[in-house]
Amino acid sequence: MREAKSLDYYAVARRRMVERHLLGRDIVDKRVIEALFSIPRHLFVDEALQSQAYGDYPLGIGEGQTISQPYIVAKMTQSLNLTGSEKVLEIGTGCGYQTAVFSLLAKQVYTIERIKNLAFKARHHLKVLRLTNIVLRIGDGSMGWEDMGPFDAILVAAASPVVPKPLVDQLADGGRLVMPVGTEDVQTLVRISKKNNQVKVESLGDCRFVKLVGTHGWHRRDRTRIFPKRSVIDD
Repeated sequence: MREAKSLDYYAVARRRMVERHLLGRDIVDKRVIEALFSIPRHLFVDEALQSQAYGDYPLGIGEGQTISQPYIVAKMTQSLNLTGSEKVLEIGTGCGYQTAVFSLLAKQVYTIERIKNLAFKARHHLKVLRLTNIVLRIGDGSMGWEDMGPFDAILVAAASPVVPKPLVDQLADGGRLVMPVGTEDVQTLVRISKKNNQVKVESLGDCRFVKLVGTHGWHRRDRTRIFPKRSVIDD
């Protein structure tokens, strides 16, 4: 009985999250809304934080990383305009929550996490939910996953001074890429659209993310890299 009550509690909390933090704002894609209602977000955080899982704020997941607030997950996902037929690349698996959302919205999901402990946790979470259209590997996400490209949609869950060129190169014609770009303190969520080898950049508003660490992201020794003045795409 205690477990049944717990499940009911989280179902109610999940519905409230959708009603208050998604429907009450600019999230209108019904498939995205349904996906966030379907995925049990509380299973992706430590037990001590589960009661906070459906609040609209980020939570720590260990290793200095966070799970993004529900609204940001919904906004970034909606901005990719997924129809269900896409091959998606996610950079920064984290605990696997965004990955799980993608699994309900895309045909195939490829995801990269550089931190082994987080990758192991994510694999466990996704296995518990029996999500089978996901391939996860440990590596440098800023390099992308060339062997599996091109991708119809790419989401980067960490900020970089510029959009890594390998990711733009691995974007299919007609593809979309969403990621935060900027300095440690000032970041903008951008959407890159690629058509006939031409790239369009759109601003989706201010945001704040952890750093993208890697060859084409922030380097561990680099704490003062300046946001580029002319282009948000790496040369």
